[in-house]
Amino acid sequence: MQSKQVLALDDVKKIAAAAEAEAKAHNWAVTISIVDDGGHLLWLQRLDDAAPISASIAPGKARTAALGRRETKVYEDMINNGRFSFITAPNLEGMLEGGVPIMVNGQCVGAVGVSGVKSTEDVQIAKAGITALGA
Repeated sequence: MQSKQVLALDDVKKIAAAAEAEAKAHNWAVTISIVDDGGHLLWLQRLDDAAPISASIAPGKARTAALGRRETKVYEDMINNGRFSFITAPNLEGMLEGGVPIMVNGQCVGAVGVSGVKSTEDVQIAKAGITALGA
Protein backbone atom coordinates (compact mmCIF):
# COMPACT_ATOMS: atom_id res chain seq x y z
CA MET A 1 0.00 0.00 0.00
CA GLN A 2 1.23 3.49 -0.82
CA SER A 3 1.31 6.45 1.53
CA LYS A 4 0.17 9.89 0.55
CA GLN A 5 0.58 13.36 1.97
CA VAL A 6 -2.51 15.44 2.70
CA LEU A 7 -3.08 19.07 3.56
CA ALA A 8 -3.77 19.67 7.24
CA LEU A 9 -5.85 22.63 8.38
CA ASP A 10 -2.69 24.39 9.61
CA ASP A 11 -1.19 24.00 6.11
CA VAL A 12 -4.30 25.49 4.54
CA LYS A 13 -4.25 28.44 6.95
CA LYS A 14 -0.56 29.06 6.20
CA ILE A 15 -1.20 29.06 2.44
CA ALA A 16 -4.23 31.33 2.82
CA ALA A 17 -2.42 33.83 5.05
CA ALA A 18 0.52 34.15 2.64
CA ALA A 19 -1.78 34.48 -0.36
CA GLU A 20 -3.83 37.14 1.44
CA ALA A 21 -0.66 39.03 2.39
CA GLU A 22 0.50 39.01 -1.24
CA ALA A 23 -2.85 40.29 -2.46
CA LYS A 24 -3.05 43.00 0.19
CA ALA A 25 0.54 44.12 -0.47
CA HIS A 26 -0.60 45.06 -3.98
CA ASN A 27 -4.11 46.24 -3.02
CA TRP A 28 -5.66 43.46 -5.12
CA ALA A 29 -9.26 42.53 -4.30
CA VAL A 30 -9.46 38.79 -4.97
CA THR A 31 -11.00 35.55 -3.85
CA ILE A 32 -8.62 32.83 -2.67
CA SER A 33 -9.66 29.20 -2.84
CA ILE A 34 -7.82 26.10 -1.63
CA VAL A 35 -8.88 22.54 -2.43
CA ASP A 36 -7.60 19.06 -1.63
CA ASP A 37 -6.27 16.64 -4.25
CA GLY A 38 -9.82 15.62 -5.19
CA GLY A 39 -10.86 19.22 -5.79
CA HIS A 40 -12.94 19.46 -2.61
CA LEU A 41 -13.11 22.93 -1.09
CA LEU A 42 -11.03 23.44 2.06
CA TRP A 43 -10.87 27.26 2.10
CA LEU A 44 -12.67 30.16 0.46
CA GLN A 45 -11.83 33.75 1.28
CA ARG A 46 -13.22 36.76 -0.57
CA LEU A 47 -11.28 39.89 0.25
CA ASP A 48 -13.07 43.22 0.63
CA ASP A 49 -14.21 44.68 -2.69
CA ALA A 50 -13.60 41.46 -4.64
CA ALA A 51 -16.22 40.94 -7.32
CA PRO A 52 -18.90 38.45 -6.27
CA ILE A 53 -18.28 36.31 -9.38
CA SER A 54 -14.72 35.68 -8.19
CA ALA A 55 -16.15 33.50 -5.41
CA SER A 56 -17.34 31.09 -8.12
CA ILE A 57 -14.36 31.34 -10.44
CA ALA A 58 -11.57 30.81 -7.86
CA PRO A 59 -12.81 27.39 -6.64
CA GLY A 60 -13.27 26.29 -10.24
CA LYS A 61 -9.67 27.19 -11.02
CA ALA A 62 -8.42 25.39 -7.91
CA ARG A 63 -10.47 22.28 -8.62
CA THR A 64 -9.28 22.10 -12.22
CA ALA A 65 -5.63 22.52 -11.16
CA ALA A 66 -5.95 19.77 -8.54
CA LEU A 67 -7.74 17.27 -10.78
CA GLY A 68 -5.45 17.94 -13.73
CA ARG A 69 -2.32 18.23 -11.57
CA ARG A 70 -1.15 21.18 -13.63
CA GLU A 71 -1.60 24.91 -13.80
CA THR A 72 -4.87 25.95 -15.36
CA LYS A 73 -2.99 28.14 -17.82
CA VAL A 74 -2.25 24.92 -19.74
CA TYR A 75 -5.96 24.48 -20.46
CA GLU A 76 -6.52 28.13 -21.31
CA ASP A 77 -3.60 28.01 -23.75
CA MET A 78 -4.93 24.83 -25.39
CA ILE A 79 -8.32 26.45 -25.96
CA ASN A 80 -6.81 29.75 -27.12
CA ASN A 81 -4.64 27.85 -29.59
CA GLY A 82 -7.67 26.35 -31.29
CA ARG A 83 -8.47 23.18 -29.39
CA PHE A 84 -12.00 24.42 -28.71
CA SER A 85 -13.36 20.93 -28.11
CA PHE A 86 -11.53 20.95 -24.78
CA ILE A 87 -14.22 23.30 -23.48
CA THR A 88 -16.46 20.22 -23.28
CA ALA A 89 -14.08 18.32 -20.96
CA PRO A 90 -16.20 16.90 -18.11
CA ASN A 91 -16.00 18.33 -14.60
CA LEU A 92 -13.58 21.13 -15.50
CA GLU A 93 -14.97 24.60 -14.93
CA GLY A 94 -11.97 26.82 -14.27
CA MET A 95 -9.93 26.58 -17.43
CA LEU A 96 -8.53 30.07 -16.95
CA GLU A 97 -5.06 31.00 -15.73
CA GLY A 98 -4.99 31.36 -11.94
CA GLY A 99 -5.14 27.79 -10.64
CA VAL A 100 -1.90 26.25 -9.35
CA PRO A 101 -1.47 22.69 -8.03
CA ILE A 102 0.29 22.13 -4.70
CA MET A 103 2.96 19.51 -5.34
CA VAL A 104 4.77 17.77 -2.47
CA ASN A 105 7.41 15.17 -3.28
CA GLY A 106 5.95 14.69 -6.74
CA GLN A 107 2.39 14.24 -5.46
CA CYS A 108 -0.47 16.66 -5.91
CA VAL A 109 -1.95 17.36 -2.47
CA GLY A 110 -4.34 20.09 -3.60
CA ALA A 111 -4.41 23.42 -5.40
CA VAL A 112 -4.89 27.13 -4.97
CA GLY A 113 -7.20 29.11 -7.23
CA VAL A 114 -7.33 32.90 -7.25
CA SER A 115 -9.67 35.21 -9.12
CA GLY A 116 -10.12 38.95 -9.22
CA VAL A 117 -7.18 40.61 -10.96
CA LYS A 118 -5.10 39.93 -14.09
CA SER A 119 -4.52 36.23 -14.53
CA THR A 120 -0.76 36.57 -14.05
CA GLU A 121 -1.42 38.38 -10.77
CA ASP A 122 -3.85 35.66 -9.71
CA VAL A 123 -1.01 33.15 -10.26
CA GLN A 124 1.42 35.35 -8.33
CA ILE A 125 -0.91 35.29 -5.33
CA ALA A 126 -1.47 31.53 -5.55
CA LYS A 127 2.24 30.81 -5.79
CA ALA A 128 3.01 33.10 -2.83
CA GLY A 129 0.62 30.99 -0.77
CA ILE A 130 2.13 27.72 -1.94
CA THR A 131 5.67 28.97 -1.30
CA ALA A 132 4.73 29.66 2.34
CA LEU A 133 4.02 25.95 2.73
CA GLY A 134 7.72 25.29 2.18
CA ALA A 135 7.08 22.18 0.11
